[in-house]
Amino acid sequence: MTDIRSLSQGELEDLLTQWGQPRYRAGQLFDWLHKKGADSFAEMKNLPAALREQLAGECFIATAAVERKLVSQLDGTVKYLFRLRDGEMVEGVVMRYKHGLSICLSTQVGCKMGCSFCASTLAGFVRSLTAGEMLAQIYTASRDLGERIGNVVLMGIGEPLDNYEQVLRFIRNVTSPKGLDLSPRHITLSTCGLCDQIRRLADEQLPITLSISLHAPFDEMRDRLMPVNRRYNIAQLLDACRYYSEKTGRRVSFEYTLIAGVNDTPACADRLAQLCRGFLSHVNLIPVNAVEETGYTHGSEREIRAFQERLVRQGVNATVRRTLGADISAACGQLRRQEQHN
Repeated sequence: MTDIRSLSQGELEDLLTQWGQPRYRAGQLFDWLHKKGADSFAEMKNLPAALREQLAGECFIATAAVERKLVSQLDGTVKYLFRLRDGEMVEGVVMRYKHGLSICLSTQVGCKMGCSFCASTLAGFVRSLTAGEMLAQIYTASRDLGERIGNVVLMGIGEPLDNYEQVLRFIRNVTSPKGLDLSPRHITLSTCGLCDQIRRLADEQLPITLSISLHAPFDEMRDRLMPVNRRYNIAQLLDACRYYSEKTGRRVSFEYTLIAGVNDTPACADRLAQLCRGFLSHVNLIPVNAVEETGYTHGSEREIRAFQERLVRQGVNATVRRTLGADISAACGQLRRQEQHN
């Protein structure tokens, strides 16, 4: 069975012409799958009944059904637990900003990377998502809310660059003028630092925003927090980031989760400032989310602001991320983890 939502319009044309259908049918089908977000072939009334029957017999539409939905009473953030066709579950979070809605979506079921502060990795890795399953998260949430989602953050469960081909396919489809027509500049991809894939992505010349989960300015510290650092150390990661910035002309964003007593010292701030010199970058400071199994906590608001100000005084563009959905376990992996324990 073919995951038809993952196919490009060109691939749909190839498929349907092999079945003896005119090329324009591919445009109609692509429109149903992406602009209208259809979850069944039965909805596609302008396609011949015989074609719909053939599609149903040889293809399937990747879906993401709402298993659970939480709405923050603090800021309107909406968290979804999506159930996929095989029963596996992933999470998506829709955040409301002045410029519109943004969705943080998942690229894998579970995660292999083993970052010590992240709930996504606690239950282990199951499988990667298809491009169609990533797209389905957007279409389901948009249909449920009755609003267009104009910004995408690949920062949910999973490591996007560990699912490179499907993530790239997702980006191509979601930015297609004949689909959702999302601007590549409205897409952010977050990675823990797979350097070879960062360079590969740079060569694609896609004007998306690259976000690096850095979280520690020293190799020994990052080795403990993020096992990926034992494969690609900080120097290698920064070289890949410079390559990306030079190739694309885009600023690189560094995510830095502040953990009290671990990576929030003045020495850490000074070293982080040194690392940011020499290329276009931004530091996004994130107070760590409380996850029962890790025992990590963040410092006081005063301590967090002091860390930020120390960076700014050294010429670093640094901001503190506004916490959204704090009352609904909006951090990656928490809701899926709760469901597994039920």
